[in-house]
Amino acid sequence: PKEATKTSAVKDREIHAALRILRREVPKWETPIVTLMAETYRSPFRVLISCILSLRTQDATTAQASRRLFALADTPQAMLKLTTPKIAKLIYPVGFYRTKANAIRKICRVLMRDYRGHVPDEIDELLKLKGVGRKTANLVVTLGYRKPGICVDTHVHHISNRWGYIKTTTPEKTELALRAKLPKRYWIEYNDLLVSFGQH
Repeated sequence: PKEATKTSAVKDREIHAALRILRREVPKWETPIVTLMAETYRSPFRVLISCILSLRTQDATTAQASRRLFALADTPQAMLKLTTPKIAKLIYPVGFYRTKANAIRKICRVLMRDYRGHVPDEIDELLKLKGVGRKTANLVVTLGYRKPGICVDTHVHHISNRWGYIKTTTPEKTELALRAKLPKRYWIEYNDLLVSFGQH
């Protein structure tokens, strides 16, 4: 038991060192598009929609699609003035662009009907929006509202496990493990740091 505690403490110390290194290195690399949207516009709606666009899509494609779409509609009200085919045309060639166009209009209708046009700032409320999973909900909370949350994508899941910081088999389990173990002061930046690291 003493040896197990000692090993765990070493890993806890190592996470501080690893994140210090990433804080130093990440600014040299290109910023992920969803993070860039959050930093540039401070808009939870832009974070939500750009995150939906980014799923199964390369960052460069997501960036171009987001700029085209938000040039015409950057609020739920404005988005509902566009037809689904128009949204699909604007966001092409993101992955599953027709499905995403349909989802975006549905989400905007719910935001207008149930949330007075505002994007919720709670994960449980965000998960009620069709097409929004835990990854997207956590990104909206952390990047859109600067509230603590842990967004787990493939980079966060695989790197955290490869480091040996946690041992999990799915992103969902990774989120729970990190919530239990990762110091809360790192929660908001953890995704950004590991996504940049994983991409580069």
